[in-house]
Amino acid sequence: MAGTGLVAREVVVDALPYFDQGYEAPGVKEVAVALVEEETRRYRPTKNYLSYLTAPDYSAFESDIMRNEFERLAARQPIELLSQKNDITAWQECVNNSMAQLEHQTVRTENLELMSQHGCNAWKVYNENLVHMIEHAQKELQKLRKHFQDLNSQRKNMQLTAGSKLREMESNWVSLVSKNYKIEWTIVQLENEIYQIMQQQGEANKENIRQDFRRD
Repeated sequence: MAGTGLVAREVVVDALPYFDQGYEAPGVKEVAVALVEEETRRYRPTKNYLSYLTAPDYSAFESDIMRNEFERLAARQPIELLSQKNDITAWQECVNNSMAQLEHQTVRTENLELMSQHGCNAWKVYNENLVHMIEHAQKELQKLRKHFQDLNSQRKNMQLTAGSKLREMESNWVSLVSKNYKIEWTIVQLENEIYQIMQQQGEANKENIRQDFRRD
């Protein structure tokens, strides 16, 4: 349960989940899960937790053919058909283009071989940086977990203390109510005794008056 505080947008939580009972009742878990899902839908992150990472280069492995094809798809242009199948010049241009692409692939293969022979240091530096980033992220995660553990422990201690205080106050209230009841019962008994004494005195006075009258 929660109530509105004195300050705008302030929420005062009056539930003690570490102390209160009844959370195992049917339907309670479903209601809690529904509240968490509703809060998750309304939550909007305000911090970029990946800001320390470099921006990814998605075009690093794109070839010229792939880039041209992506541009054609983005422009919604149809694919080029072989409308010049009988044009010798067009076929010659196609062969030349194929040879250029083959040479390009050959050069790329040679570059890959050179990288496999001489590019270890670059990958080593990259891997070392990646390891450092992962270690840093793990440390930050451990700090965050420790913070949440301390927060939950503090909340638990506060709620247990508040629960004990409430139980003590409830016990005092029951004791005071019992004492008030005993006092009221004693008062009623005293009033009855006083009434009986007054009746007895009244009867005695009447008897004395009768006796005095008879003597006269």
